[in-house]
Formats: sequence, structure tokens, C-alpha cells
Amino acid sequence: MKQEQVKIQVSLTEGILILLGMMLILGLGVIKFQLSPEVPILVVIGLLMLWARVRHFNWDRINQGLVEGVSTGIIPIFIFILIGALISTWIMSGVIPSLMVFGFQLITARWFLPSVFLVCAIVGSAIGSALTVISTVGIAFLGMGITMGINPAMIAGAIISGAVFGDKTSPLSDSTNLAAAIVGADLFSHIKNLMWSTIPAFFVALIGYMLIGPTGSQFDSSAITKTVATLNQHFFISPWALLPIVLMFVCAWIKIPSIPTLFINIAVAVGMIFMTQPHTSLAKIVDVIVNGFVAKTGNANVDTLLSRGGILAMMSTVSLVIMALGLGGMLMNLGIIEAVMIPVSKRLKSPSALVTATILSGIGVNLFVGEQYLASILPGNAFKETYKRAGLAPVALSRVLEDGGTVINYLVPWGVAAVFTANALGIPTLQYLPFVFFSLASPIFSLLSAYTGIGLKHLKPSAKGVQKPAGN
Repeated sequence: MKQEQVKIQVSLTEGILILLGMMLILGLGVIKFQLSPEVPILVVIGLLMLWARVRHFNWDRINQGLVEGVSTGIIPIFIFILIGALISTWIMSGVIPSLMVFGFQLITARWFLPSVFLVCAIVGSAIGSALTVISTVGIAFLGMGITMGINPAMIAGAIISGAVFGDKTSPLSDSTNLAAAIVGADLFSHIKNLMWSTIPAFFVALIGYMLIGPTGSQFDSSAITKTVATLNQHFFISPWALLPIVLMFVCAWIKIPSIPTLFINIAVAVGMIFMTQPHTSLAKIVDVIVNGFVAKTGNANVDTLLSRGGILAMMSTVSLVIMALGLGGMLMNLGIIEAVMIPVSKRLKSPSALVTATILSGIGVNLFVGEQYLASILPGNAFKETYKRAGLAPVALSRVLEDGGTVINYLVPWGVAAVFTANALGIPTLQYLPFVFFSLASPIFSLLSAYTGIGLKHLKPSAKGVQKPAGN
């Protein structure tokens, strides 16, 4: 009892050493030895528990950290489970196969990558969810691109870049609303200010995909013709199959949250299955929802692309997310993150140094905690007062939280978004990472804005001497 009344302090040096040790273990395990992230994370959790006991933290405090960390991810975890069901029902009902067939008619091989990037950006802006874009239209584009003989990692990069751009600029996005709320900024002022780094990153990505895209000579029309014939033979291909996509736009427009939107779309997809395949039993549909759809078309490529989805397919993602969030909860509850971030924020004065430190903090939280919301929450709370003292507007901080936090999570192999994305597309994070041009460019343009002062919003003194944002 006496031990619980005395707050154990973690020094800056101690916190830095712990985080560096974690980074070494995770980096060696995932990058050097190419292990799945689960075991390295468990090793880190075990060593962190050992350190906590040596430092006389009690078990209740340690366990509380695990619980608090995992509790922050309950909603995303539930969304992952529903998306697993959505993918399998969208394949079985013909939604994703129809997207592929119609997409083959609209997109040429030469401009395939920039087209994928643009379409995913538009859809992402409309519905405000990068993960939904990646796991639905993204899978369709992946199938199309592989049929065209394009590097799957490049396709994944274009899909993710477009989806993240849409998520970042949409007023319906959870992460965008969160970044604005943390600093107390108006949502639309935040989105407007995002454009100083987001628009340049968008064009860099677009040009990048134009440059690396395949040439016309690489176009394999016979493979596409064969794939389209297979899809038409074995799936319900019709404009009506796109109804769930329209419905998703409608749900986003009237601001229905993600979970009920996914339930509605799954229900509509199941209804379409009963209408187009009336002899399908309820037990069969339940099996597809739980275990995923298994394509048996005789075309090996199509079978590989469209045998996916299901609740159980998401369980590996869920397990890794739980471990990553539990680790993050321990780091916060034991005071390790606070010990490192707070002293650093107090020592920074110039705007360029503040922005640099905030971006590095967001990247660091993504690396050490693996959760994009925490990559905004922790630096946001740590630097909020420091930005104010430096005369920077709240939207200056909220933009940096997105540029260094939200977009980076898709590039960290043990990050929640990256784990989901790699699982949904079937491409390891380290393979698609070099091609996610938008996420790679965003922090660079944020830093350029800080060092040049272009687009960096400052506070201005009011007549009463109170600091107010300069402009909108």
C-alpha cells in the first residue's frame, strides 16, 4: 500500500534507453531476421515487465497498463472483424469481381498506377476511411494490376497512398477529427491548413506513379481477357453489384458511423447473395462470413486473388493489434513515454525545431506503440502548450500530428494500420513501403513548411492581448 502511494519516477535517460532497446529488438526481429512481429513484441513486453518489477512497480500497475492500452483499440478491433466479413460477402455477392471487370474497361495499363491512386483518393475523401478503401476497392485494383503483370508492391503503394490521402482530407475521418480535437482547432480550418503539405505530397505521389508505371509493351491483353471471362462465368457481374459501394457513400454522406455502416453493407451483400444465388444455404453464407470466401474457378490467379476475407482471417491481425496496444499501454502507464516527451518539448523554442521534434515524436510513437491515434494524442498533448508559447496556431500543430503520425502508421510493420493492410492485400509492409509515396512525402513537406515558414500558421495578438490564430 505504501508502495502505491509513492509515484515511481522514470528519468529521461532511463526512458530513452528503454525505447532504444525496444527499437533494437523489434528492428532486428522484423527487419534483420524477417520474423513475424508477434514474437518480438512479446519479448519486449516480457522484458518491460521484468524491468517494471525491478523498479518496484506492482503487478496491478503493470496489468492496468495492458488493459488500458488494449481498451483504446476495442472499436478498431471490432471494425477489423466486420471488414473481414465484408470482404468475403462482397466477393461472394459479386461486388469486388464486378469492380474488377468494370475497372478493366476503364483503366489502361500505362496509367494504371496513377489511376488507382486517384480513384482511391476520391473514394477515401468521400467515405473517410483508408482501411475500408484498402480492403474493398483496393483488393479489386490489386487483382486487376496483378493480371496486367504489374508489381503487386507498387499497386499496394498506390492503393495505400490514395486511401491515406482521402482519409487525411475527409471531414468524416476519425483521425482527422481527432487531430483537430486534440489541439482545439476548428475541423475545417485544420483541413484547409493541411493542404500546405498534403497537396505537394499528392502531386509528388501522382508524378511518382506516372514515372514507375508500366509501359504499353508490358500490357498483357490475353491475360485480362481470360480473367474477365473467368469472372463473368463464376460471379454475378452487373452494375447492380455496385449497390453496396453506393450505399457506403450514402452512409458517409449522412454521417453514419463506421460500425453500423459495415453492418448495413454486410446485410445488403448477404441479401444480394440470396437473390442471385437462391439455392445457397444459410449455413454456407455463415461459413463464408466466418472462414472467408474460397474461389474455385479453375483459374489459379483468380482463385488466389479472390480467396480471402472472413472473420477468422482477421484474427492474426487482431492478436497483433492487441499485443501492440498492450505494449503501448504499458509504456504510457509506467511513465516511460511521458519521461521522454515532456522534457524534450520544454527545451524547444523555434518553430522549425518544434515541428521537427513533433514529427519525430509521431514517428517514434508509431514505432514504439504502433497505434496511429496515440501517435497524434501523445505528441499533441506534450507539445500543445509549447506551440502556444512559440506563437504557433493550433492548426500548425494539428497538421504536423497528421504528417508525422497518422500517415506513418501504414509504414510500420507492427503498426495497427500496417498489420491490417498487409493482411488485407497479402503483401508484407516492408515490400510495399518504398512505394507509398504520399506517406513518405508528407513529413518532408511539413518540415519544408516549418523551415521556410510557408504555410506555417502563427497566432496574432488581439486587442486584449490574447493570442488568436492568424487568418482562418
